[in-house]
This record gives sequence, C-alpha cells and structure tokens, in this order.
Amino acid sequence: MEEMKKDENLETQETVVEETVEATETVEAEVVEEGEVEIVDEKDEKIAALEQQAADNLDKYQRCLAEFDNFRKRTVKEKASMYDDGVRSTVEKLLMVIDNLERAVMVQEGKVDENDAFFKGVKMTLTQFQDVLRGIGVEEIKAVGEKFDPNLHAAVAHEDNEEYGENEVVLEMLKGYMYKEKVIRHSMVKVAN
Repeated sequence: MEEMKKDENLETQETVVEETVEATETVEAEVVEEGEVEIVDEKDEKIAALEQQAADNLDKYQRCLAEFDNFRKRTVKEKASMYDDGVRSTVEKLLMVIDNLERAVMVQEGKVDENDAFFKGVKMTLTQFQDVLRGIGVEEIKAVGEKFDPNLHAAVAHEDNEEYGENEVVLEMLKGYMYKEKVIRHSMVKVAN
C-alpha cells in the first residue's frame, strides 16, 4: 500500500514537471516569434529553478520514506528484543521453583509408593513446568558426557579420573537453560581432567 502511494506521488511529480516543460516550450515558441529574447531567458531561469525545486522535493520525500522504513524495522526489532529479555528474566526467576521440584522428586523416588497422591502431584507439577518451558522455547543445556564449554557450563569442581576424557563433564550439579541461543543460566558442573 505504501509503495503504491509512493509510486503515485512520483508519477504526479513527474507529470507536473512534464506539463511545466511543455508550457514553457509553447511560451518560448511564441516569444521567439515576437522577438522578445529577454523574456525567454527569465522564463528559462524560472523553469530551471522550478525543476531544481521539484527534484529537491522528490529527494526529500524519498529520504523521508527511507527513514520511516528504517524506523519501523528498528522498532519491530526492539519489540522482539524486549519480549525475549522479558521471557529470559521471568524464566530465570522460575528456575528456582523447578530446581526444588526436581530435588523433591529425586529424593523421594524409590522411597515412597509410586501411587502416593502427594508424590504424584509434585511429579505432575514438575512435568507441567517442564512442558511450559519447552513450549515457550526454553531448552535444557546438555552437560553430562559433553565436552566442557565455558559459554554453556560453569565449572565448580574438577576431578582427576582416567575413565573420562579431557575436559569432559562428569557431573551436573545444577541444570542450565537457554532461550533462543542465549544462556539464561549456565550449568554448574564437575569436569574431569
């Protein structure tokens, strides 16, 4: 729609310039017949000035459209960035709740009956939280068995063990999470040397 308006405005300006040039040529022909050379020179100067003004106005118009288009694109990008920052901030606050639910389930697994209503409720709540995180695009950072990556993992301990490869993560103490290729929280890990 905007491009159509721009095209119509350009066509209108070009039509006005063409009509001005045609009218000037007609006046010049009449003046030449009458022998009034001075009037022709003044009219030529006026036409040249009007053509220059039309070209300047067209340039300003095109620059204004380009600036507005850039502003619109920048605003869309900023809105998306603010949304992503909001999601990361909110998820970061919820991670403590998820960590506690995971600990509760891990401690009670094998100790209580799987049909215990309270245990099932806590487990279902944890599953629901994890599903919501996946639904909005939050992913767990893989740690155990992976090569240590300081961009994803925070090494809080190391172990000399020949069973593992160099700089291999052997234990995850706290899960890390990412949202759209940005780390929300690094995985706290133990690394083998």
